[in-house]
Amino acid sequence: MVGANTVLKGRSTFLLFSSRPLLSPIFNHLPYSITIKNASPCRRQQSLSHPSTSLQYCELSRRKMAAPLPLHGRGDGGLLSEFSCSATADSSSAKDDGNLDPDNPAGDSGSGDSSSRNQVTAELKDAANTLDIRVGKILRAWKHGEADSLYVEEVDMGEPEPRTICSGLVDYIPLQHLQDKYVIVLANLKPRNMRGVKSSGMLMAASCALHHNVELLMPPEGSVPGERVWFGSDDEKDTLPEAATPNQVQKKKIWELVQPHLRTNDSFVVMLGPHCMRAPKGVVVSSSLANANVS
Repeated sequence: MVGANTVLKGRSTFLLFSSRPLLSPIFNHLPYSITIKNASPCRRQQSLSHPSTSLQYCELSRRKMAAPLPLHGRGDGGLLSEFSCSATADSSSAKDDGNLDPDNPAGDSGSGDSSSRNQVTAELKDAANTLDIRVGKILRAWKHGEADSLYVEEVDMGEPEPRTICSGLVDYIPLQHLQDKYVIVLANLKPRNMRGVKSSGMLMAASCALHHNVELLMPPEGSVPGERVWFGSDDEKDTLPEAATPNQVQKKKIWELVQPHLRTNDSFVVMLGPHCMRAPKGVVVSSSLANANVS
């Protein structure tokens, strides 16, 4: 029987065939089966570089491999006539063979697959709810005197004094649309000096994939500056964890962990996976951008 070894180098995948019956160890840890059909015996020194032999590139990842197109060898019964790589349908068979379930790398039995995914989602939601996200109201906005792309806003956050926040929205939102606007603010970021102006927070917005359209997130009608925003169901508002300090947010990279998972859905509602972004009066939305990035 002909064995197959795979060598990964950079972004290229090379298939080396020898007379050894064992598969490369990389395949022993993935639930894939490799089938070689109608293959003639391999000679020790025979090369895959024959002009009539073509290899279809496979994108290899931890979860799945895209099945390659058939490889047709020489018409005279050369090295091989067809090679196929397919995912094993029964994950339990992969475990029996000593392979690892890609969604349960620890090899847990029972319902480890779904519980593992749920655990990741729960951990991500818990991290997101340590972000101090609040309803704000822009009291005043003007163009930054030293940066053409920046606005400066004074934002009521329900605190004794309004916060000063700089936002790179000049190319996307007319200045007059910011006056007296209710917004969503990420409040526990470390203050930053933006061209001589200390910015203490970030206005959250949705944007299309090409970043041509940007819209500030909108709290539900009737919201009050300072109200906390969270991810989850309505009854979770009384059990939210304490907000992390700005130092903790920076050190643990909480925003960097959460932000890639934030999107609007088909109804413009901001989502963290299956969890809605909520304020006390309802869900947080974009005005018109569906399936958009949120930052």
